[in-house]
Amino acid sequence: MTSLEQRVIVRGAPALYYCETGILDKLDCLLQPYTYKRVLVVHGDRSLKAAKPFFPKLTKLTLLYLRYNGECTLEEARRIARYAQAEQADVILGVGGGKVMDVVKAAGNEAQLDTILVPTLASNCAAWTPLSVFYNEHGQFTNYTIFPKSTLMVLVEPRIALQAPVAYLRAGIADTLAKWYEADVLIRKLEHPSIAIQIAHHSARLCQSTLLEHGRQSIQDAETKQLSAAFVQVVETIIMTGGMVGGFGDHLGRIAGAHSVHNGLTVAPETHDLLHGDKVAYGILVQLVLEDNLPEVQRLLPFYLGMNLPYRLTDLGLSSQDTATLKNIASGTTHPNESIHFMKSGITADDVYQAIVTLEHAISES
Repeated sequence: MTSLEQRVIVRGAPALYYCETGILDKLDCLLQPYTYKRVLVVHGDRSLKAAKPFFPKLTKLTLLYLRYNGECTLEEARRIARYAQAEQADVILGVGGGKVMDVVKAAGNEAQLDTILVPTLASNCAAWTPLSVFYNEHGQFTNYTIFPKSTLMVLVEPRIALQAPVAYLRAGIADTLAKWYEADVLIRKLEHPSIAIQIAHHSARLCQSTLLEHGRQSIQDAETKQLSAAFVQVVETIIMTGGMVGGFGDHLGRIAGAHSVHNGLTVAPETHDLLHGDKVAYGILVQLVLEDNLPEVQRLLPFYLGMNLPYRLTDLGLSSQDTATLKNIASGTTHPNESIHFMKSGITADDVYQAIVTLEHAISES
């Protein structure tokens, strides 16, 4: 890989990041230096219900509430931006999961307003990253866009994430575990990686080691609603450390094979009810097969079993006998614009299909 190919743009972090109990009570104080008065709060129904008890009871801010329509589409981002401009909002505050985070970042970019993100789920690093993943109205992946400006603030109230369904934490752990496998397959090719890329690589390894060590405990604590050190470590790993991988590594630290498999899976209606991280979890294993690294698949299987992560086609609602669907998934995975081609050139739909079949056989024999 040439020096030009490894040149990266560092978008390492939002301007301000807090992870502490009671942080939303300090909203007036946090916004005071910016003289922001009118705050457009974009939310989902469940996310607002989850976060509202932690918002300040008394505030000098004017909070304008707008429900988002349930999907991160370009049109939804434009709708929110137009509403923010019509209401003369000073800043857009997003409350919710990854799609709310993404649509608010896109709306802020469209309206040229700062954004504040309050993740209610520890399911991905969307609150940290200066990009949005877009889907169509049917929930199928279309593209992602990187913005020229990072988020102003990320405010993590860990008690909100603790109250969320445990399935989202599990999916977040899987999505963040992929940071190591996707970044490593790209970065390890470099003979002389820059300091920024080394930071991304170390952050990716930290994601893996922290999650393998504390992931199961964090799930147990979430199930019993215990705000533990393990839970907070995992939440911060998902949101912050995971975000740093792409923030410092740019295209070398974002996505590779596992997320392409996720995108390929979205063509199958059977997978639409699965969380993003669940599909990425399966994608990690397919990527490892493509790398001829079955020993790592076997090493991860006990963790997958303990975490109840999908590792077989039946876990995804799919059948190994449904060749047509599997080939459609493989075709979607290897679309010319997909990140799987960052791994190496020449990966074909048949390669992915054969990797899926090989993975099924390897698991059935283990």
